Amino acid sequence: MTIWWLTYPLLGIFGGFVAGLFGVGGGLTLVPFLYMLFVAQGFPAEHVMHLALGTSMATIVFTSISSMRAHHAHGAVRWDIVRSMAPGLVLGTFGGSLVVGQVPTGPMTAIFVIIVYYASLQMMLDFKPKAHRQMPGDVGRFAVGGLIGVVSSLVAAGGGFLSVPFMLFCNVAIHQAVGTSSALGFPIAVAGAIGYIVAGWNDAGLPAHTFGYIYLPAFVGIVVMSITLAPVGAKLAHRLPVKKLKRMFGAFLAFLATKMLFSLLG
Repeated sequence: MTIWWLTYPLLGIFGGFVAGLFGVGGGLTLVPFLYMLFVAQGFPAEHVMHLALGTSMATIVFTSISSMRAHHAHGAVRWDIVRSMAPGLVLGTFGGSLVVGQVPTGPMTAIFVIIVYYASLQMMLDFKPKAHRQMPGDVGRFAVGGLIGVVSSLVAAGGGFLSVPFMLFCNVAIHQAVGTSSALGFPIAVAGAIGYIVAGWNDAGLPAHTFGYIYLPAFVGIVVMSITLAPVGAKLAHRLPVKKLKRMFGAFLAFLATKMLFSLLG
């Protein structure tokens, strides 16, 4: 069992770098790999996806802080957007994560794949919004935050796969969208982690070393390395051209969705 634990820091290196580069919490990166690792370890099939989602969400709490600080140092965080969207994000994420425990692993995996493919298509097509389109007011931002929070809880992500395209749609510059998304990942992660703990607290049959739906060895191993690598990814993000960054993000999401689709079909 301890041999498997050595893989988690390696996963944290990769997840942290991607989190900083694309302004995501790292959940979309981690969930497919955690899913496969948990299956390989023989975890109960009915709990595999929930544990992958819960563990991923908990790691985002720390990864998002590291990524957020790095983007803030580059002046790329729109704090006005963060303040107005955060309340909706918290409510949506917490409510959604409580419901997740009632959904079987198969449908949860299918939901993950569909949503990620959609986000990937948006980015790879390089959608260009109308020049006059701007961010909505506080009420609109609260509503959008709630929707992003619900969806993020279902796929255990920091919301970057939705918040980045949304901000680009509203003519926020790509580097600001990525930086602001990294800050939005924190309230999503805190609310989601609490929700996954509550949802899995009384679930029978979970493997050892779990805290609700959080598998602690994976959580610790990933966090230790991801908070180190997130600033490296953020630094690179501010050196890449806009179009290349968007297409890299879209291609990366498509790759992850495809891996999950094969796991589901298998």
